[in-house]
Amino acid sequence: MTSPIFADPRAAYLHVPFCVHRCGYCDFTLLAGRDDLAGDYLRALEVELRRLERPREVDTLFFGGGTPTHLAPDELARLLELAREWFRLAPGYEFSVEANPAGLTDEKLRLLAEAGVNRISLGVQSFDEGLLKLLERDHREAEILDAVSRLQERFENVSLDLIFALPTQTLAHWRETLRRAIELRPTHLSTYGLTFEKGTTFWSRREKGAIQQLPNELERDMYAAAIDDLAAAGFEQYEISNFARPGFRCRHNQTYWRALPYFGFGPGAARYINGRRESNHRSTTTWIKRVLAGQSGTAMSEELTPEHRAREAIVLGLRQLDGIRRDEFQTLTGFDLDSLAGETIRREVAAGRIEDFGNGIRITDEGRFFADPVVIAFL
Repeated sequence: MTSPIFADPRAAYLHVPFCVHRCGYCDFTLLAGRDDLAGDYLRALEVELRRLERPREVDTLFFGGGTPTHLAPDELARLLELAREWFRLAPGYEFSVEANPAGLTDEKLRLLAEAGVNRISLGVQSFDEGLLKLLERDHREAEILDAVSRLQERFENVSLDLIFALPTQTLAHWRETLRRAIELRPTHLSTYGLTFEKGTTFWSRREKGAIQQLPNELERDMYAAAIDDLAAAGFEQYEISNFARPGFRCRHNQTYWRALPYFGFGPGAARYINGRRESNHRSTTTWIKRVLAGQSGTAMSEELTPEHRAREAIVLGLRQLDGIRRDEFQTLTGFDLDSLAGETIRREVAAGRIEDFGNGIRITDEGRFFADPVVIAFL
């Protein structure tokens, strides 16, 4: 039987790089204040999509950014038109779009709904005015509440993103943030500890002592609070950073964590097709220039060895709390899990970070707090 790795992708990601402003903690591929490039971006995206040669059926479609909803209505309409031209949505599909509360007009919501979008991921991050200013977000609490209310009128599936371990944030304040989020009755919540990425202004400010990173112990307590408070509110944690009401797990992201193939288009976008991992140029202007000149927008391409693919599948799979089933792993990679990683499994089980449940392995409650070193041990 052919491995699912070599099947046609059933998921597609389109990267939209435009934003009003680059927030201090952000190192994503984006352009701030260059809305004049939107037309060239859409033309380049169309050229790149044409390389598919024919429309493809997908189960999940995802617009990420940047801020896809920052596009002007006519540009957003064109983006949606291109996506629907090249991707046929299978029955029971999931079509996600990332959005920010600011600038989310009723006209844009109508365009999204009419194009078949059925899941919105809203970048809330915090409800606190001071912390929103610290994060350099362009929205305030009132805009969050208004956006969520209008989204829920049109879309059944609304997810909220939150950031914890922010400078000056207390545990009590974070729990209040969680309470406020739960009160809005989203179907899904993503919670991320603040990271200081080299090259961002937050990194520079921390190096100069202008802002202080919270102690690891407090960050761990905040993560534990999210696990406890969201479970008590009826959310199931299904991945290290993600919580969902039953039936509302993000199926697109599960494609990544299951090491299955996916398409990727736009600047900085990654794809995984036939065991080859590729990513496009992170510079939007470079990507546009190359693609419109008839060249490839790809910056990196790597053919993974069978063992590399298998080890990567372990690393990704252990992010999911359901873990990795031995039979599914064998079918996916062609490797016996214990022959490949038995010694590491035994060591991590002895340390209490991995649980062997017979049919497979999964990260333990304790292991969730050390997820990065646990998964790295399998590489």
